[in-house]
Amino acid sequence: MNKKKVILYNPESDYFTMPLALVALASNVDRRLFDVEIVDARLMPDAHEYVLSQLNRCICVAMSVLTGKPIKDALTLSRKVKRSNNDVPVVWGGWHTSLFGPETLLEPSIDISVQGQGEITFAELLRRLELGMSLDGLLGICWRNQDQIVENDKRELTPLDELGNPDFAAIDVERYFQLKGKRQFDYISSIGCPFRCAFCADPYVYQRKWQGESSQRVADNIERLWHKYQFDDVNFQDETFFVYAKRVIELAQAFIDKRLPFSWAATLRADQGSRLPDDAWRLCKESGMRRVLIGVESGSADMVKRISKDTTLDQVLYCAEQCVKYDLEVIFSIIVGFPGESDEQIRQTLAFAKKLNQMSEKFRTPVFYFKPYPGSELAFDMNADMPSTLDRWAEFDYVDGPQNAWIDEQLQSEIELFKNEYAAY
Repeated sequence: MNKKKVILYNPESDYFTMPLALVALASNVDRRLFDVEIVDARLMPDAHEYVLSQLNRCICVAMSVLTGKPIKDALTLSRKVKRSNNDVPVVWGGWHTSLFGPETLLEPSIDISVQGQGEITFAELLRRLELGMSLDGLLGICWRNQDQIVENDKRELTPLDELGNPDFAAIDVERYFQLKGKRQFDYISSIGCPFRCAFCADPYVYQRKWQGESSQRVADNIERLWHKYQFDDVNFQDETFFVYAKRVIELAQAFIDKRLPFSWAATLRADQGSRLPDDAWRLCKESGMRRVLIGVESGSADMVKRISKDTTLDQVLYCAEQCVKYDLEVIFSIIVGFPGESDEQIRQTLAFAKKLNQMSEKFRTPVFYFKPYPGSELAFDMNADMPSTLDRWAEFDYVDGPQNAWIDEQLQSEIELFKNEYAAY
């Protein structure tokens, strides 16, 4: 059988996290019908030329695209594909299209955009493309019907245990180890987030819903993958890993029972950590937990409430004390320059971050300037001026862009001085 080829493309970027979204897509495509290949531009210098050489076999070229710099490379390749073979559909998915599904299709080189969780949507999309069926009614996409952009209904989250196990044979795992400079494996065990932080786009994309793999499935997958790849560390890429303490406790115990010899790191909200029994902290440490990432955001109690963080500074301090007790690394992420934030509130944040830093040499407090991230409540409230084209979106830099214009020069100097002294990331 002469199978059609599916190209899954990961654009150029400055980091070397494994392309987990594309691995998830590839793991749920029917390999009896399609030949799936992940092409990562970070690993392949001539990635564009290679993709163009495969178009005669392709049923589509699909890309996972984050807002910002990755758009530039994805957009360049999309235009090349359409110039080379206009009959091959170009599909975009990922964070940007989940926020701007119809708007993405204003770019004529993109035919279909996928919103939210993509595994079931993409598998069904391939089936329809293969059979020449209409895309009408396919949940979770926007598409172009002649000159009209059509936005289909959204797709609800599918429980992760109902999806195919991640097949990492679709990527060259050893290359990512080499590029990272360590045998660190990336894994995502859940999708979505049930919280309502006003600066974050998750509430918009996932409607405060969350789905996670069962602890047994995670443990079995990680064990299988460790025997194959012999990694030293697992970096869980979940938006929020500790949503259900019972799941984490069961997973930690499974790692211990299976005698898996690696460390691991994950995200932890301060309210989750404050509810975690001390025995669970001990168990996580015994199972290999080496680091957590805790979003502090602000050292002002009033600002924490205003941004709907739904945590307290006391909860942050409790987690910090627990991490000192169990000798854990912590990244406490900080944001300054929220709309309406006073100079005094920013100085309170810097003082709180300094206090955290002084608790342990293993604590880091990276400071970021607030940017109105598209899809977030604060961006809507500000009526933030967003780019109108993908070329403009390619210039958007949420992390390293310029500081906010409403922070005066003296305070900016104080922030930069703090970052240089305490906030290495």
